[in-house]
Amino acid sequence: MKVAGRFCRVLWIVVMMVSAAGCMAGRNGADSRMSESERPFDNVRITAYMAKNPVADILRAHLPEFEKETGIKVDFQALTNEQLSQKMFVQMTVGSESPDVFMIRPLEELSLYENNGWLMPLESYAVSDPRYDFADFSSTALESVTVKEKLLAVPLSTEQQILFYRKDLLEKKEIEVPQTLDQLEAAVKQVHDPERGVYGFVARGQRSALVTQLSSFVYSEGGNFTNEDQAVLNSKEAVKGIERYVRLLGKYGPPDVLNYSWTQSAELFAQGKAAFFTDASAIYPMLTQSGLAKEKIGYALFPAGEAGRKPYSTTAWGIAINAKSARKDGAWAFIEWASGRDMVLQAQRIGNPGARSSLWHDKEGISGFPEELIPVINESIPIGMSYDRPKVIHVKEARDIIGSVVVKGLIGEDVGVAAESANVQLQELIDSEK
Repeated sequence: MKVAGRFCRVLWIVVMMVSAAGCMAGRNGADSRMSESERPFDNVRITAYMAKNPVADILRAHLPEFEKETGIKVDFQALTNEQLSQKMFVQMTVGSESPDVFMIRPLEELSLYENNGWLMPLESYAVSDPRYDFADFSSTALESVTVKEKLLAVPLSTEQQILFYRKDLLEKKEIEVPQTLDQLEAAVKQVHDPERGVYGFVARGQRSALVTQLSSFVYSEGGNFTNEDQAVLNSKEAVKGIERYVRLLGKYGPPDVLNYSWTQSAELFAQGKAAFFTDASAIYPMLTQSGLAKEKIGYALFPAGEAGRKPYSTTAWGIAINAKSARKDGAWAFIEWASGRDMVLQAQRIGNPGARSSLWHDKEGISGFPEELIPVINESIPIGMSYDRPKVIHVKEARDIIGSVVVKGLIGEDVGVAAESANVQLQELIDSEK
């Protein structure tokens, strides 16, 4: 889908929702707040649950500025990913008003939260103040946080699947950077030298974890995990993508790759023990801080398959409002600040890839990234898919079903047969959610 078309579709959703609500005339929103008082929220207290990551660190560091400007007092709690998910599930299940605002992993949790009515739609807030510049967000990032034509979160962090490679090894073998998946497989075969401690390829091999990286292989061959409410894991295009992933890992990856998530894969590459590595663009700081000389690391677009280049380009973390919150305007003021251009710029300066398009063409906005990585990210965003796992409510179960096909392939079973069986299971899961 073309960039303009994708953006217009998301913007149309927002405009139609606002129009349907009569533009929310009379609402105590951001536009009316600004004229009422310089500190429109004196004595308002909100609770914010944040994940422990660089974005939260930036927000915490600048929080006193937000509190001084708005009058809002923020109970700011930073939790590990697992703690955040568990605590949020408990709070939402019991119908608690707290937290008012929280970080969420859209592709893992948004459909579940939407299904249970736990999130406040944000369309009217997002377009109420032109200074917020909602149109600055990339279309793929917005698609990742939109469910059933409802904007349920605002993007904070993004990631794109890219190809990392060893410049020195390719130069030694006089190999061009692969532009297609066929070329990648041929190059991997050439540089694979386990006797000298270098594997041709590494990526995730753990059953659930691998699904996100597998997705780009499937999409680029013209396949998908689902089509509307139908499982299509057994299509020839999907099977072709899965078989490629299995061959690359099985023939040219480390023997214990079934134990590899992103951390183990990144560590192997950073130790100089793999020639090619594919994962999220946001992983690059770990590679450059783990011993491998920066000048040896190359960055490239995900190679093209039969359907062209179709890497994922998704919102990794978003920020949302609890539908039960009694302080929604205050919660939105926090989101408006946290996802505003100034705070996103601060986060990008330390290497967190944000969703505001303008900052990827701003000298200061790209200052936290390797020079060669910037065009790769910029070119990946408009061609990317806005999801890297099936769009279902029970994402964990679906990932286990899909990942099992790769696992079976890696232990020598027939991928096509495994895909047929998994497709039945995935369809049963989809049907159970209706």
